[in-house]
Amino acid sequence: MDLKIYKNFMDYFLFLKLKETLNSNYFPWYKSHILEERKDIQMVHTFYEFDKVLSNDFNLLNPCLELLNINKLIRVKCNLVLKTPQIQEHGFHVDYQMKEKFRTAILYINTNNGYTIFKEKNKKIKSVQNKLIDFDGNLQHTGTSCTDTPYRMVINFVYK
Repeated sequence: MDLKIYKNFMDYFLFLKLKETLNSNYFPWYKSHILEERKDIQMVHTFYEFDKVLSNDFNLLNPCLELLNINKLIRVKCNLVLKTPQIQEHGFHVDYQMKEKFRTAILYINTNNGYTIFKEKNKKIKSVQNKLIDFDGNLQHTGTSCTDTPYRMVINFVYK
């Protein structure tokens, strides 16, 4: 399985500035379905899509983009899933439909008991703040809710 894991991915202080911004009372969040075919709700903030910067806070991602060595950015989105009484897996999927090869990276913003699981080999990655996983975009995976913190937050990068 093509999966890379980076602990302490970003510079500590740059990561804290990003996390602080995402947790600010002024950061805009929008309601969305986690997967279109399900009724689960999450809050999202799309930083970039359709070849356009869509967020005033996009520049906070520059350290991530440089570390990922991106040729072409396709989408960057932050997902916030609220705590649930039991951990809920959301359903296996790929983040983008493309004929060409692409990559997906997930940056964990907070540590919690949620996780990302991959259908192939049933590999489970725990949510630990400032950890990034980078993998072949066609690998089916799912995220979860959490039960031990108020929310689970990740930033999802889709790129070539």
